[in-house]
Amino acid sequence: MDRLFYYNTKIGRLGIREDGESITHIYFREPNIDAEIEANKLVVQESYLTKRAYIQLKEYMEGQRKQFELPLNPNGTEFQRKVWNALTKIPYGETRSYKDIAIAVGNEKASRAVGMANNKNPIPIIIPCHRVVGSNKKLVGYAGGLDLKEQLLSLEGILIDKNKVNK
Repeated sequence: MDRLFYYNTKIGRLGIREDGESITHIYFREPNIDAEIEANKLVVQESYLTKRAYIQLKEYMEGQRKQFELPLNPNGTEFQRKVWNALTKIPYGETRSYKDIAIAVGNEKASRAVGMANNKNPIPIIIPCHRVVGSNKKLVGYAGGLDLKEQLLSLEGILIDKNKVNK
């Protein structure tokens, strides 16, 4: 049975979900989970793993952590998982373009597919899709909104040129 718990953070309320072994989701918005609760597939309850993830996220937001040490199990296609794995290799405080990630996963023409995989990333922040920007360094797309993307990049010391924010 999965567990989901909500925490108030510096960037707002986050839901952290785990499957008993790994973190599977981080939610910026509360998902519709009624059916999963009714089917006994999910319980809203803090666990050791959700608390561990919250502590590491809090440390990250306070500038005390640059890497996460958590078991992750994002559910996706083989391509999505390749992209998400490539994202975890982007160093703290750096960005990459969608094309850079496409090249890293072996298909330099797959920039749009990389963008779609980013959009489907179920574990944002820990799988740092916020570190991916347009080839012109323009901020584009983020599940939590561009303001949050800008805030996360700023936490990492990445300065954003306001003329390059695509709002």
